Amino acid sequence: MKTEIPRAIPQPGMAERAIDAAVDVSHSIGEVAGGLRTAVDRLTYAIEEARKPGRPLSTVAAITREAPLASLFVAFLFGVAVARRR
Repeated sequence: MKTEIPRAIPQPGMAERAIDAAVDVSHSIGEVAGGLRTAVDRLTYAIEEARKPGRPLSTVAAITREAPLASLFVAFLFGVAVARRR
């Protein structure tokens, strides 16, 4: 009958734990950056589509060039209306 003395499993040191934590944070940052890049690409595409002739942003830009003070006044009134709802 063999009797083996159980050996303690070595626990990782502070440096190894710090490296593991840094690697985990690095992976998380990479995932977040990838998600942000995708969101920015989608938003850029949507803005480009809306700026095409006849689309809403194109129309707003044309109106703003024609009457900048009136556009500013309308934007101000819109801001006041939104602020009062909150």
